[in-house]
Amino acid sequence: MSGKEGSGGFRKRKHDNFPHGQRREEKENANPSSALMTSFKSFQLELDTRHDKYERLVKLSRDITIESKRTIFLLHRFTSAPNGEEILKESEVKLDAVRQKIKQVAQELIGEDMYQFHRAISPGLQEYVEAVSFQYFIKTRSLISVEEINKQLIFTAEDREETTNTTSNSRDKQPHTWSLKVTPVDYLLGVADLTGELMRLCISSVGNGDIDTPFELSQFLRQIYDGFTFIGNTGPYEVSKKLYTLKQSLAKVENACYTLKVRGSEIPKHMLADVFSTKTELIDQDEGLP
Repeated sequence: MSGKEGSGGFRKRKHDNFPHGQRREEKENANPSSALMTSFKSFQLELDTRHDKYERLVKLSRDITIESKRTIFLLHRFTSAPNGEEILKESEVKLDAVRQKIKQVAQELIGEDMYQFHRAISPGLQEYVEAVSFQYFIKTRSLISVEEINKQLIFTAEDREETTNTTSNSRDKQPHTWSLKVTPVDYLLGVADLTGELMRLCISSVGNGDIDTPFELSQFLRQIYDGFTFIGNTGPYEVSKKLYTLKQSLAKVENACYTLKVRGSEIPKHMLADVFSTKTELIDQDEGLP
């Protein structure tokens, strides 16, 4: 056994030869202007800036989600409101406010890779797609395209600067453009959530005595479901996960149409909505939904 190991059997570590106070002094005396310290400070600043931007985007996405939900709740009053045009006008005002929030997101992402911050803004964009597609369906009875949605997310502004040349115009207009594109995945997820709102629209329409809307919604939802089945399990996990919920919404609407067709003449119109609600609860229990 060597003398360094001693009787304890453990070799003394090399840095134990230096007292703790000396190591602390070396740490305090590190040159802050060295190239290594400068590099780490720049990394710290970059990471802090990126983290702060991510948090701002999360807050904006939360605001977009809240305002979009309020727009959807407003649009559900369309079937029962005496003047549906007023509801549509009010919903357009709300959606314009949402687009102003999206404009702030676009300004935050200037010069950045959007996909690095996609997780922060994705929930808000999905809810916005759901709201704008719901309004579009009420207006046109069709599905809005992702190209049409992205056209609404191109923002322009003009900054006027005074020129020093007195012979030229006193002010020059310099246009600035911001845009934010909804990704295909966010669009698909928003459309999948739309089917749940259309199912609720079907039940409320029957409660208001509208017998034609459920059959129209059934055909429309069937077309959406057929489109999603073409994607199948080859698409993103989130899309395939929402396919089950889409199928449940379609089943509830088709069940409502079946009840109208078979027993519509037997059940008073003011009781149809209660019958559909009961059947919907039974379907959820059979499928194990909460």
